[in-house]
Amino acid sequence: MSIDLNLLEKLVEVRGASSDEERIKEFVLNHVLENQSNWKVKPKILVGDEFQDQLILVFGKPRTAIFAHYDTIGYSVGYADELIKIGGPALIDGVKLVGEDSSGDVNAEVVIYEDESGRNFPHYVSDQPIERGTILTYQPNFRETKDFIQSPYMDNRLGVCVALKVAESLENGVIVFSTYEEHGGNSVAYVAEYLQKNYGMRQALIADITWATDGVKQGEGVAISMRDSGLPRRSYLNRIIELAKKAEVSFQLEVESAGGSDGGMLQKSQVLWDWCFIGAAEDNVHSPDEIVHKKDIEAMVDLYVYLMRHL
Repeated sequence: MSIDLNLLEKLVEVRGASSDEERIKEFVLNHVLENQSNWKVKPKILVGDEFQDQLILVFGKPRTAIFAHYDTIGYSVGYADELIKIGGPALIDGVKLVGEDSSGDVNAEVVIYEDESGRNFPHYVSDQPIERGTILTYQPNFRETKDFIQSPYMDNRLGVCVALKVAESLENGVIVFSTYEEHGGNSVAYVAEYLQKNYGMRQALIADITWATDGVKQGEGVAISMRDSGLPRRSYLNRIIELAKKAEVSFQLEVESAGGSDGGMLQKSQVLWDWCFIGAAEDNVHSPDEIVHKKDIEAMVDLYVYLMRHL
């Protein structure tokens, strides 16, 4: 099952670095309001100050929640021409950035300086001074070939797009479009406690994008992460792997020693939730050129649809 690539391209274009998610929330909310009449089940929409800029869709009698963060990495403008990282953007000379300050839209380019110890520090050059505190993100540059999609912010606008595709046929479940994932916020813990209290929920799938590595190859299926810096509970993980085998969807097992996601925030929260990260693998991580194989995207959608019906 494929996603709407036009929707994915539009998602990528919306600015929404961690702490600045209001625009992407409004975009996704408008998409839901415009399309929910064509979905199998019309969800209950939870949105408002209680949830900051998170957006929650509740379908039927939910057992499992999908968490898909829609914030991105980026930069804050510091003093003079200094750039301060939001999350972990790749430090690459010449990268084009966009943003908005009180003068209107602004454009800039990253320049990397190296100090005497070899440490790299990002700065910007621009035709005009940019107000301190302005948030800058990668300039959109969406590209498609026969086998690949390449763009800034596949992590995690692709996960958001997959979740919206799953929503079309979802009968029972919750989809959480979460915030602050790239910069270590814990808004997810609040939602987890809310869902547990109000719906008795205790299990989640993390719709995010992982890394292409020696162990996880592009084009060979969606990755089910057995661990990263966090450890999902083994009995829950085993259930997911057994269901994935029955789903007849191509998948790979990932085992990493680093990295994190909304799953890590769930594990560190005060409520007990099972979770598992499942996502397509990308190359050129946290750069303007993140690239994902179309077969892995299709496998990701198909596995989520199956798991949300049977988990």
